[in-house]
Amino acid sequence: MEWWREARFGLFIHWGLYAVPAGQWNGQTDHAEWIRTTAQIPVSQYEKFVDQFNPVKFNAEQWVKYAKDAGMKYIVITSKHHDGFCMFDSKYTDFDIMSTPFKRDPLKELAAACKKEGIKLCFYHSIMDWHHPDYLPRRDWEKDRPADGADYNRYIKYMKGQLKELLTNYGKIGVLWFDGEWEQTWTPDKGRDLYNYVRSLQPDILVNNRVGAGRNGLEGFTENGEFGGDFGTPEQQIPATGLPNIDWETCMTMNDHWGYNSLDKNFKSSKDLLQMLVDIVSKGGNYLLNIGPTSEGLFPGESIERLREIGNWMHTNGESIYGTSASPFTKLDWGRCTKIETKNGTRLYLHVFNWPAGGKLTVPGIFNQPSGAFLLADANRNPLNIVRQYENLIITIPSTPPDKINSVVVLDLNGIADVNNPPLIESLNDIFLDKINVSVKSERTNAEIRYTLDGSEPGVNSQLVKGPVELTATSVVSAKCFRDGKQVSGTAHKLITKVEPRVSQKIENPKPGLKYKYFEGNWDIIPDFNSLKPVLEGESPNISLDVRKQNEFFGMTFDGYIKIEKTNVYTFSTDSDDGSRLYIDQQPVVDNDGLHGNQTERGVIALAEGYHFLRIDYFNKTGGMDLKVYIQSSGLKNQPVPDNLYFHR
Repeated sequence: MEWWREARFGLFIHWGLYAVPAGQWNGQTDHAEWIRTTAQIPVSQYEKFVDQFNPVKFNAEQWVKYAKDAGMKYIVITSKHHDGFCMFDSKYTDFDIMSTPFKRDPLKELAAACKKEGIKLCFYHSIMDWHHPDYLPRRDWEKDRPADGADYNRYIKYMKGQLKELLTNYGKIGVLWFDGEWEQTWTPDKGRDLYNYVRSLQPDILVNNRVGAGRNGLEGFTENGEFGGDFGTPEQQIPATGLPNIDWETCMTMNDHWGYNSLDKNFKSSKDLLQMLVDIVSKGGNYLLNIGPTSEGLFPGESIERLREIGNWMHTNGESIYGTSASPFTKLDWGRCTKIETKNGTRLYLHVFNWPAGGKLTVPGIFNQPSGAFLLADANRNPLNIVRQYENLIITIPSTPPDKINSVVVLDLNGIADVNNPPLIESLNDIFLDKINVSVKSERTNAEIRYTLDGSEPGVNSQLVKGPVELTATSVVSAKCFRDGKQVSGTAHKLITKVEPRVSQKIENPKPGLKYKYFEGNWDIIPDFNSLKPVLEGESPNISLDVRKQNEFFGMTFDGYIKIEKTNVYTFSTDSDDGSRLYIDQQPVVDNDGLHGNQTERGVIALAEGYHFLRIDYFNKTGGMDLKVYIQSSGLKNQPVPDNLYFHR
C-alpha cells in the first residue's frame, strides 16, 4: 500500500463505446456509460457503435501529461465497463477495440506513456457484463435474450482469462479496480477467489473492495466482517470524519456523469475540486477524480482547464498532499490540516480556505512547543512569528493570502502532535428506555476525563471517567480532558434522551406480507402517492420491486404492519436507488428521498412489543434501482427485516 498512500491523488477515466452516443438517445439526454441499459438498447443495436468508434485524436502521452501536470500519481482507466466492450486487444472476444476502425490498443499505448512518465497505470474492470452470453442475470427488459444455456461459471473463466491478459501484457499494474459486483450471482466466495487469482498473477497489485460482495452502497465500505479487498471506495461522497486505520479512496465525477455526455456542462469549479482533494486527504483518504473522454479520444476542454488549475496549485503545494496523513484536529474553522511525522517531531500543513483578517491565524488547542512556521508558497521559507495564547498558537501571517483558494501555512512541532480535541462521547443510540451505557474516551495520553450530566462545564473536581457511564434519566453528557489539574481540551456535549416506546396496535387475524401499489411517472422526489392512481395493486410477502412493469420512471408503496417481538429501541435503515421514505405509526423514521445512486440512511425509534403500522414510499427515475430495509437493536445485529415480521389486514 505504500505507493498508494504516498500518491493520494489519481485520475479516473471512463471511456468506451458509450462515448459515441454521447449521452443522447431517442430524445433523452441524461445517459452516459449506462446507456445500454438506461436507454434499453438491444445488444444487436448497441454493437453498431463498434463501427463508429474511431478515436483518431487519442494521444496517450498527452493524456498522461495532463494527469502528471495536475499532480496525479496514478491513472485508473476502464478496461471493460458494464457494457462488456473491451478497450484492449483480447483473444477471448471480438467485442473489443481491435474490431473498431481504430484498430489500436489504447491501453498498450497508455502503459508505455505511464512507464515513461513514472505514473502508475491501473485498470477498472467490471464484473457485471451486459454483453457476454454467459453472464447472469439478464436485464429484465431483454425479452429477446433468453438465458437458456447460459453458464455463469463459464463467464467467470472468460473474465479470468481477460484479467490474465491485462496482468501479463501491459507491464506492472498498480490497481485492479473492480465494479458491478452487486448482483446476486456474485458472492463473497467468488470475490475472495478472484482476489487470490489476481494476486497470483501480480503479487504486489492492489485490489479494491468491490471485488467482494459486501459493499454498503455508495458509501463504499464493506460491512459485517465480509471480505473487502485492500481499500474502500466511497462514490461521489466524502466520509464526514474519515475512517481511522482504514484505507479508502473517494471517486468523484467532475460534472454529473462518469462517461462522456456532450450536454453535461455542470462542472464543479476548480476551487471545489481542489478543496475536496484537501478535505479527503485531511481525513486520511485518496481522491480519484474522473474524466469522460469523447469518442474522438479527447478530454473535454472544461476538464483540461480544471486539471491545469489544480496542477498550478499542486506545483507549489504538493508537499502538503503527498505522503501525508489525517489531521489531528476534529475541526478547524478556517480550513483543513494534513500532517507528516518528521525526524524531530511533527509537521502540520495548515490549509487555510478562509484567510483570517487581521493577520493572525489561530491554531486551536496545541500543547507542543512549536519549532517554526512559514508559508509553503514562500520559496525563501521566511519564518512566521508564533506566540502562545493559553492552549492556542497564534501565527502572524501576511494580510493577503498567497492563494485565494487555499494557502498553506507550515507549522513544525516538537514531538508527536498533542492536540486538545474534546473527548468522544458514544452510545448505541441517542434515545433509550430504561438505562444505557455511554462511552467517554479520548485519544490523548497522560490525561484524565471528567464529566457532568446536567450540561454544565466539567471542572477539575467533576466526576472522573473510569469506564462506561450508565444513564437512567435524560442527560446532557459533557466531558473534558485535564492534565495535572489543568484543562487540556475543549468540551464535548451529547444529549441522550429517555423515552417511552410507541404503543403497539391490536390487530385481529393479520395476514402475512404487505400490500403494495405500483405507479408510473417521472419524479425527482417522492410524489404524493395518495393523490395518484396506481397501475397495479396487490400483496407481497416482503418489500420487492419484482412486480414492476418497467425498470425506470416508476414508484411503489408498501403498507401493513411490522411485528415487534421485544420492547426496545430499534434502528431502521434503507438502501435505495433512487429515493425512499419509511414510516412507522405514521411517523417518518428514515428519509432517503431524492435522486441518487444506492444510498443508505438510518433512523431510530422506540417500539413496544406488538404490531406497528409500517409504510414505505419508493421511486426510481433512471439508472440502477434498489430498495432494501434493515432492522437492528441491542442483541439484534443489523439484518434485512425478516419476511415473518410483515403483516397486513
